[in-house]
Amino acid sequence: MSLSILLDYPEDISLSALKLIKLKKSIIKRLTLTGEATIAELCKETDFSIPTVTKIISELIEEGIVSETGKVDTPGGRRPSQYGINPNACYYLGVEVHRNSISIGIQDFNNQFVKLAEHIAYTLDNTKESLQLLCSIINRFVDDSKVPRSKIIGACINLSGRINSRKGFSYSYFFFEEKPLSEIIESQINIKTFLENDTRAMTYGEYNCGVVKSEKDVIFVNIGQGVGIGIICNGKLYYGKSGYSGEFGHSPVFDNEIICHCGKKGCLETEISGIALERKFKTALNEGSISILSGKKAIEEINVDDILQAITRNEDTLGIEILEEIGGKLGRYLSLLINIFNPELVVLGGTLAETGMYLRLPVKTSIHKYSLSLVSLDMELKMSSLGSKAGVIGACYILRDKLFYSA
Repeated sequence: MSLSILLDYPEDISLSALKLIKLKKSIIKRLTLTGEATIAELCKETDFSIPTVTKIISELIEEGIVSETGKVDTPGGRRPSQYGINPNACYYLGVEVHRNSISIGIQDFNNQFVKLAEHIAYTLDNTKESLQLLCSIINRFVDDSKVPRSKIIGACINLSGRINSRKGFSYSYFFFEEKPLSEIIESQINIKTFLENDTRAMTYGEYNCGVVKSEKDVIFVNIGQGVGIGIICNGKLYYGKSGYSGEFGHSPVFDNEIICHCGKKGCLETEISGIALERKFKTALNEGSISILSGKKAIEEINVDDILQAITRNEDTLGIEILEEIGGKLGRYLSLLINIFNPELVVLGGTLAETGMYLRLPVKTSIHKYSLSLVSLDMELKMSSLGSKAGVIGACYILRDKLFYSA
């Protein structure tokens, strides 16, 4: 039974063969989650007999997925062998698409990077040309990695907006025909492809190997150009009925007549986002305020990255003041979610969160001001520890789960 059969088996497969596939997946899940194990330990955890598990382990070794890693020390008698995952058996490809760049990474079977590239120049436009360029960049990255394409068993592409990850549709970008975007990209890169919402992928990256430790109920806030949230409920990503959960930024909370890019007025992200930071900063300069950026660039050419660098590198007073205002508003509206969900942990991520305490302090103060004290005191607020890598890491972990952890 090959690895490809494990991942893509026919619908008319026999019950006995399906049973063995599920056993193989459960053994792979155990070894990737907690490391090495003996035959006896695997039998105990899977409720299968020693001959059956021994046969499966032998097949996995023959397929190059598992290898013997040594012997277990025992007080006496025969020392049992330990088995672990072969990290080079297969690879995952994660792609994070931003508005002005792309990050791509390839991880081995143990979710360790073998190649990672961030901030690859790219402009996300809702055009066929932009989609074609995206596929070309992915193909070039894979070719340059020297990882055999046949060993890359899946690609997860993260996009902002409304993503139906189950069916492979994106309704915010590249919705040109009644065909799943995942299938279109897959035909261009020749790797099994899945789609995911960018914030949800960042959430899952942070949950698996970031700032999240033992917490099982988590809200991740991605505040970049826009603002969205990812939700972990009882240790699992929450998608909602159609997969569109987390559109926090499009809550109509402001009576400001500012048109959001979604087409509606007064959305939360018209006042709380990188777009809002840039607009407010430029307005202040036009009204006579002074910044470290004054005179260095024409006002209309200043962008979010310029402002964030002025804050973090030069402690720009104007930028800090506007960011504090945004942080205060963010904390106020996060208090609604905190009162509703009562999470163990709230994580701030995204480009604006890279300013650290300049965002965290006003958010924390506002949360304590507006949320129920019994709820907020039972919750921690932390900054993302993965930063710009969160989305690519999350994409690879989502692939792992979809391919090997599902029933």
